[in-house]
Amino acid sequence: MSRIFLVRHGETELNHAGRLQGHTDADLSALGYRQAEMLGDYLAAESIDTIYSSDLRRAAKTAEIIARQQQKPVITCPELREINYGKLEGLTFGEVERLYPSVAKLFLDKTARLEFPGGESADQFGQRVRRFLDRLKPQPEQTILIVAHGGPLRFLICSLLGIDPQHWRQIQLDLASVSVINTCPEIAVISRLNDISHLK
Repeated sequence: MSRIFLVRHGETELNHAGRLQGHTDADLSALGYRQAEMLGDYLAAESIDTIYSSDLRRAAKTAEIIARQQQKPVITCPELREINYGKLEGLTFGEVERLYPSVAKLFLDKTARLEFPGGESADQFGQRVRRFLDRLKPQPEQTILIVAHGGPLRFLICSLLGIDPQHWRQIQLDLASVSVINTCPEIAVISRLNDISHLK
């Protein structure tokens, strides 16, 4: 059996302001850095073999802070970036409702096929994250850490568990949360989902 730790990055100022950031390369806020340190302490006792991260700063910095205690390199993967919101980047949902009402309506329909103007469609996003899954080949007894964003992590959870990926937006993953999936050739089992106990 192998274990996969799925960690969402710490807070950014855009998160705090309730703004979509997608491919915007925002750094962690002061709170985000503290959350990353708490994640590092929380995972320090785990013997992690490989660490993957989105190449966007908020995820890469979170991964680097965790990796210090593990003394492991971080492998950055553009495939793990958040969905590209295009013209919606930097907007609040209220602003999206006013400027792009048809997109806002689809956003609220969790099973709809989204396409962001000037950005990615849900299908393009899924194809990108699947390219990461193709390179993820956990070996028996291996422990893997993936630090990324809410979108790709939820998509990975669905894919690994055999759930239709169209439901990826129906899973809640908070900032700096930890989820764990145990995998073997026959089945994958989620043993922890959206754990934020280390932040309290």
